Amino acid sequence: MTSSPILDVQGLRKSFGTLEVLKGVDLAVAERELVFIIGPSGSGKSTMLRCCNRLEEPSGGAVIFDGEDIAAKAVDLNAVRQKIGMVFQSFNLYPHMTAEGNVALALRKVLKKSKAEAREMALGALDGVGLSDKAKSYPNQLSGGQQQRVAIARALALGPKMVLFDEPTSALDPELVGSVLEVMRDLRESGMTMLVVSHEMRFARDAADRVVFMDEGEIVEEGPPAQIFGDPQMPRTRDFVARIDR
Repeated sequence: MTSSPILDVQGLRKSFGTLEVLKGVDLAVAERELVFIIGPSGSGKSTMLRCCNRLEEPSGGAVIFDGEDIAAKAVDLNAVRQKIGMVFQSFNLYPHMTAEGNVALALRKVLKKSKAEAREMALGALDGVGLSDKAKSYPNQLSGGQQQRVAIARALALGPKMVLFDEPTSALDPELVGSVLEVMRDLRESGMTMLVVSHEMRFARDAADRVVFMDEGEIVEEGPPAQIFGDPQMPRTRDFVARIDR
């Protein structure tokens, strides 16, 4: 961990009515680091991720990104979301737009690029995820894996400093998962900072710099993949890892 992380989550709390989902989470992510968040369903993983770009409003605590508390009321959320890309479980593509159109739209709306500039940048982003030949295809003409790669291209086209992935492969048929993970591996090699919530444990073992285990709204344990999967220190982590290894 560097002395000044690009993302520093401090005492993060989130409640929905009387249900306390996050109970004072502290998490720091260094530039170029790939951090994987694992844990049972309902442990607060996705809520924590969504608080990191204000898709969910934190109930308390701070989210410092690139030196700015993005949980502050006066923050420019459009500027924040340009710097922190987000890839969802459901691809959230516009069905009436081609792959190129889906990627170009954000470039025109957020970065105010001309049609020609947005088209050129969109084609470059699609090429980066191996889909330059599908630029004119509509979502219903693409496999789930291809649609998710378009969604990744859309996030990357804005030039983010970090990308959040919320269960990016869980809606995919097993044979389509590999193509999405390959794009994420390439991103890691290029130095992109990533915070990933996923059940792809083999990918976490192989690719993550650090694995964070969450349960009941708290971080129970974090460390290198070899420690979390091979020699967990906390009983709750040991129980979880034993269940997924069966």
